[in-house]
Amino acid sequence: MMNLESLSPAAAHWPRQQYEGFFAATSSQTQTERFAWIVEDESGDWSEKSAGEGCEILGFLVAHRVDAEWELENIVVAATARRRGLGTLLLRALITQVSAKQGNSIFLEVRESNRIARALYQKVGFEEEGLRNSYYVNPPEDAILCRLSFY
Repeated sequence: MMNLESLSPAAAHWPRQQYEGFFAATSSQTQTERFAWIVEDESGDWSEKSAGEGCEILGFLVAHRVDAEWELENIVVAATARRRGLGTLLLRALITQVSAKQGNSIFLEVRESNRIARALYQKVGFEEEGLRNSYYVNPPEDAILCRLSFY
C-alpha cells in the first residue's frame, strides 16, 4: 500500500506506523473503526514469484468510522489501472459498508485541482459543501469538502 501511495502525488501520504496501525487490533475502539479495501491483480505467472511475494495491489481505499459518520481518508488507484472502474468499485464498497452499518454520511477532503477525483465523487453521489483554505501542503492548496448523506 505504501509503495502505491508513494507513486500517487494526489494521495494522502502517511508514515509507515499509520499503515501498520490499520492492522493492529485495539479493544478500546468500540465506537470507532478503520476499514481498508484493497484491489489486487491475481493474473500473471505466479510460478516465477518468490516466497513471500503476493499479488500486485492495484488500488486501495481507507475509511474511518466514528459512530454514524465516516471519513474517506485515502483512495489510490495505480496509474496503470486507472480508467477501468476501480475507483468506483472501491467507493461502492465503502458506500455498501456504511449503509450496512447504518451510517448517516461519508465525508472527505480533496485537492481543489484534482478534477478527476472530484468528478468520480460526484458520479457516486457526493456533493461539494465547503472549502478549507490552505489545507494541503507540498504544494499548498485548498481542499474541497464533500459529503454523501444517507438521510
